[in-house]
Amino acid sequence: MTTPEIRIFVNERGVSVPAGSTALDAVRALFPDDAAGIEAGRLRLTDSRGLPIEADTQPPNGSIFRVVAQRERLHEETT
Repeated sequence: MTTPEIRIFVNERGVSVPAGSTALDAVRALFPDDAAGIEAGRLRLTDSRGLPIEADTQPPNGSIFRVVAQRERLHEETT
């Protein structure tokens, strides 16, 4: 018996991963270096609308994600 799979799209490339996988698992299947960047905090995942999502999200079939650079907030120091 085979494990059910879902189809996820990351940066316009499709990948099939086992049902129950996380968004990060889908990224790792296509772009291992980007997955490492997400884990290190250098990169971030967004949904198809550009809204940030957590890497441990269990996406539904057909989800679309993009890997983007993590922008650090600049804090102004008051003196």
